Amino acid sequence: MKEMSYRDAIREALIEEMQYDQNVVVFGQDVGIYGGPYQVTRGLLKRFGSKRVRNTPLSESAMTGAAIGAAIAGLRPICEIMVMDWFGLTLDQLVNQATLRYTWADQITIPMVIRTQGGAGVCGGAHHSKMLEVWPAYIPGIKIIMPSNPYDAKGLLKSAIRDNNPVIFIESRTLYGKKGLVPENEYFVEIGSANIVKEGKDITIIAFHTMVEKAAIAAETLLKEGINVEIIDPRTLAPLDFLTIANSIKKTKRAIIVHNSWKRFGIGAEIAALIQEKLFDYLDAPVMRIGVKEMPIPASPALEPLVLPNENDIVREIRKMVEV
Repeated sequence: MKEMSYRDAIREALIEEMQYDQNVVVFGQDVGIYGGPYQVTRGLLKRFGSKRVRNTPLSESAMTGAAIGAAIAGLRPICEIMVMDWFGLTLDQLVNQATLRYTWADQITIPMVIRTQGGAGVCGGAHHSKMLEVWPAYIPGIKIIMPSNPYDAKGLLKSAIRDNNPVIFIESRTLYGKKGLVPENEYFVEIGSANIVKEGKDITIIAFHTMVEKAAIAAETLLKEGINVEIIDPRTLAPLDFLTIANSIKKTKRAIIVHNSWKRFGIGAEIAALIQEKLFDYLDAPVMRIGVKEMPIPASPALEPLVLPNENDIVREIRKMVEV
């Protein structure tokens, strides 16, 4: 094992897959000489050349359409969209073109990856802080990956690049510097397989993306109070490993979902509905959700933390649930 950052783990996955398959190409805004808006693609242009690493105009719709067309033509494109706030510009292509495999009776495949990053935490304001994973999640046939650590980021990206379906790979500016252990040998993480971050017996926390670390901090506090929580990191939103979630809830009898997007109509609502439909008889308390407060994300360093969910919110809600 070796220690590396989330950013470097993603870059290493890109390098390994571009070396493995000459059909893997990377394009997006400033991914060439500049190395990408977050320096993830630094060095790729020098290593693989301008035919495989290309800058694009600032047009998310055009980038997505080009990725779909390139995938149909036999390449494996990886397209970088700078922030999820502009994801609405990709939706016509994703809704109407990315699922052409079904329209064309499986005569084609669309092996493409859209890398993007979302979420607040760096005072980017309302135009650069949204987490909009629910938009592509609503489209059948598109896979959505949300890694929370370097190990998962590398293993899941390699699996995504080799997948024959469209994949949305969601990163975070607040995670790029996060370090963790990654195997020196090649490995893959299965898409649609959740990770049991911590085992427990009193309540299940289903935490996504940047909230996994917040859940772990909350778990330490609660353990001192005699509350032993289990933390599930789904890692992928679509497909969702509901079996792992269900097995945990059958044991703990309680569940809370924590995500770094708005609570209303969020992924927590969908998972809570699934739990209610399929596991009602196992529950000793209502399913709870924690998300971003219902307002645009402030740019002010003093105000932004008041809108975002944190470990104190998790601790407070779990204390209430255990008392029920």
